[in-house]
Amino acid sequence: MTLIIVIAVIALLVLWVISIQNKLVKSDEFCNNALKQINVQQISRYDALQALIKLTREYASYEADTLQKIIDARKIVSSPSPTTDQINANEAALQEIGAKLIAVAEAYPDLKASQNYQQTMKDIKEYEENVRLSRMTFNDTVTRFNQEVRVFPASLVAGLLGFAKRDYLADDISKKDYPVI
Repeated sequence: MTLIIVIAVIALLVLWVISIQNKLVKSDEFCNNALKQINVQQISRYDALQALIKLTREYASYEADTLQKIIDARKIVSSPSPTTDQINANEAALQEIGAKLIAVAEAYPDLKASQNYQQTMKDIKEYEENVRLSRMTFNDTVTRFNQEVRVFPASLVAGLLGFAKRDYLADDISKKDYPVI
């Protein structure tokens, strides 16, 4: 009789560990997916910036170092498994490229008046909003995952199975300085 009780307790304990492990794996995969979605949006924004560069070339000769930065940014953006650090670096590079392109466009009123330019800028703004929303989704997903990893007794299983707290994406400091209207 005691052997049956011991086996039942062990079986319940094993089932409990398996259920926690499955829950942690699912949460971890949600985090990975959310991070990949940011990367997808950044690639789309990069492609829109490339279209803007093409339009800009028609109006002005473009600085070689800026084009090189764009090429370098593409190498970062197309990482197969991005990390939070890479996503933050991608974001900074894409913002720098976009700012330089807009500065060039400011010097050419014909370019700014172009329908293609206006549509491309609209697309870029849409991708920026998608990136912002994807970043929020990722940080929310990481919050849920971190709670699961840190809450007792699941924290015991998480530690044994190698699940650790994940990093959040950094806040966009540059956008905090915008004037309040």
